[in-house]
Formats: sequence, structure tokens, C-alpha cells
Amino acid sequence: MLDPKIFEELNARLSALIAASPARDIEKNVKAVLASIFEKMDLVTREEFDIQSQLLARTREKLTALEARVSELEKNQKPTAQK
Repeated sequence: MLDPKIFEELNARLSALIAASPARDIEKNVKAVLASIFEKMDLVTREEFDIQSQLLARTREKLTALEARVSELEKNQKPTAQK
């Protein structure tokens, strides 16, 4: 059987090689460019979007209820004497 230490050593060497390669620098640069682009786009997270959507839905429900209440109050209000 193969010694597990060989795999550990191979893994360590490959990790060190990848960390020192230009691919790592390219990955960092691409991430930085994408982060800059996303920042300029003024994006929000999915969690923040969902929270705002729920808040808007509750606000619409309250508005509908208030409109119905005002309509009912206006309907029940006695007409005032006109001059």
C-alpha cells in the first residue's frame, strides 16, 4: 500500500506551486475588477432585496386597509348642509 504521507507531501507541494503561480495573481486581479464593477452597479444582496420586498408587501396591505377605512368613513359621514 501507498504511504499516506506521500499524498500529504504531494498535496502540500501542489498547493505551494499553485499559490506561487501566475494563476493566483490572475484570480486576485479578476476578483478585484469584478468587485469594483459590482460596487459601481450599486447592487444589493438577495437577503436585503427579500427584506425590502416583504416590507413593501406589508406597506401595500396597510395602505389598502387604510383606503378601505377612509372610504367607509366617508360613506358613513352625514352630508353637511350646503349654503
